[in-house]
Amino acid sequence: MEYLTTHLLFNLALLIVLLFLCFMWVKRFKGFQYYKKTALFYCIASIVLCFLFSYRISDSIVLDLRMVPYVIGALYMRFSPILGLLIIFLRAIHGIDYGFYFVLCYYGLFGIISWFISPWFLRQRSNHRILISTCFTILSSISLIIYLEVLDQSYLMFDFFIAFLIVLPIGVAMLSFIIEMIEKYHLLYQQVLKTEKLEAVEQMGAAISHEILNPLTSAIGFTQLLDEESVESRKKIQYLSIIKGELEAAEQVIKDYLTFSKPQIESVEKLNVNEELFRLLKFLEPLANINSVKLLTKFSAKVYLDGDRQKFQQCFINILRNVIESLPNGGDVLIETECTQKNIFIIIKDSGLGMSKSSLKRLGEPYYLTNGKKGTGLGIMVAYSIVRAMGGTIDVKSEIGIGTTFRFSFNRIT
Repeated sequence: MEYLTTHLLFNLALLIVLLFLCFMWVKRFKGFQYYKKTALFYCIASIVLCFLFSYRISDSIVLDLRMVPYVIGALYMRFSPILGLLIIFLRAIHGIDYGFYFVLCYYGLFGIISWFISPWFLRQRSNHRILISTCFTILSSISLIIYLEVLDQSYLMFDFFIAFLIVLPIGVAMLSFIIEMIEKYHLLYQQVLKTEKLEAVEQMGAAISHEILNPLTSAIGFTQLLDEESVESRKKIQYLSIIKGELEAAEQVIKDYLTFSKPQIESVEKLNVNEELFRLLKFLEPLANINSVKLLTKFSAKVYLDGDRQKFQQCFINILRNVIESLPNGGDVLIETECTQKNIFIIIKDSGLGMSKSSLKRLGEPYYLTNGKKGTGLGIMVAYSIVRAMGGTIDVKSEIGIGTTFRFSFNRIT
């Protein structure tokens, strides 16, 4: 003979497994904004499972662990009307008898009680909520035992006591504890996201304000010099040229920020990758010579991609400038292209100092530079944004003392 306690322990195992699967589903695919919907699905699915694996004592008495998801859903999510109606409906499928009428009265009464105490319950501390939900379950279990005693099921009372006064409360306590842990994880997750967003905003604000204030301060200073009557006309022209250069520098910072925040590809055209790279390498050659860096090339046959010429050049100028400036003692930089039937790969390798794993993770963050100089760190960020806007991907590998390799992948066209 199968004991009720054994049957309910099997029910409890199913409920715990289902809760774990729902939590993983929310965390992996949907995100915590679907938390309440998933909780409702869990409670409904759990009640249905309990009915499917119910324990029938007689034609009118059907026992299972439905009280566990009901208590959890009623107290934590205020689902008592929905779950109560579902239980009554499923019990009606088993038959309209005195057992059905007991369920109707039983869940009607506890549904009203749980509805009114739920707001007070949710204001309690975590440990108190676990204790309250367990005590609530014990009270409901006592009423069930009294009902079974009235029906003269005395030969099974020891099994009933174990099942309803131990298994049922422990089941609610376990699920309550798991839910409290999920709630704490959710709150911690939200705090981490908020902190990361605030940190990014602070870093971006500090970076941009620093880079804009410097040229503006310089421009204001030379503007004040222009007001002096003793300034020669030749110096006025020189001052105006400096002011123009400083304002253009501030404008470039703003343009970089706008490109990063909303990298729009305005004009798409067929680009010869090798020709575009040759053109920008000529532009960067003086900077490479100043830093004692030798630019090497290893290009494959002609390859083409669809993209914005200006944005493409801006992306790789930013990357190569950063690579060149990050070689304090000079060295070699190899720019290589490879292609397959579907993809084009642009590979940039340097023989520099390399980056640690922590530095590699921070690459592309605001105000983080690898060239050891002051700046906004927007150059790499803009490059990353442009690559994403053009449907490409970036893979960066680096080893301390060996160097860093950037690998860009784009869709190839014929």
